[in-house]
Amino acid sequence: MKALQILLISTLLLIGYRIAYAEESSTVLITGANRGIGLEYARAYRELGYQVIGTARRPEQANELREAGARVEQLDVTDAASVAALAERLDGVAIDILINNAGIFDRADVSLDKIDFDTMERTFRVNAFGPLRVTQALLPNLRAGKDKRIVNMSSQMGSIENSSGRWYAYRASKTALNQFTKSLSVELAPEGFVVVALHPGWVRTDMGGENATYSTDESVAGLVKVIGELDSERNGRFFDFEGKTIPW
Repeated sequence: MKALQILLISTLLLIGYRIAYAEESSTVLITGANRGIGLEYARAYRELGYQVIGTARRPEQANELREAGARVEQLDVTDAASVAALAERLDGVAIDILINNAGIFDRADVSLDKIDFDTMERTFRVNAFGPLRVTQALLPNLRAGKDKRIVNMSSQMGSIENSSGRWYAYRASKTALNQFTKSLSVELAPEGFVVVALHPGWVRTDMGGENATYSTDESVAGLVKVIGELDSERNGRFFDFEGKTIPW
């Protein structure tokens, strides 16, 4: 009988712990989470105990994201209807951290004569307008969250001061994203938000290529640490994955 009582008490304590944990755990939403840095973000935050919502344009193909324990949602950041539908499905869901990770990089425009304006427009729609559209749509969810963190995945190639030229579309789209980041940080600061742009390093992904310097887990380990250390003093700034400031 005593053993049974101990087992019952232990079970009740475990249930109580899980309920408390579920109530206290934070939620992170990651766009473009079906591969590369986004997928590694999902894995890292699940290991930290977060509830993870990962988006993909084709959720039926996001098997690894699903296996990582994420809630998989369909999203095309360039499609206003898709973004609105996501916001409707997430109505009432508090989001603590939004990581605008979805992005594209076409390397063809290495010089003025190589610029394709259709490609440039698409690059801006994905890399700059997409994060702004998603942030606008999910602002009620973020306001309901505890942490109020918005992370825009930029690139050091978006730095005007450090620019070495070439790749007009990608550089300019990330520069635009940086300006959006700064504007959001000013507007939302009175509500306790911290909004930053982060550079992940040169990472071995489909975008970065196999000769890149860092693995996804090396990059994301640093990025998660930087995000965890964000406070009002870091609001509206541009950091790399080691926490070093990058000039605008």
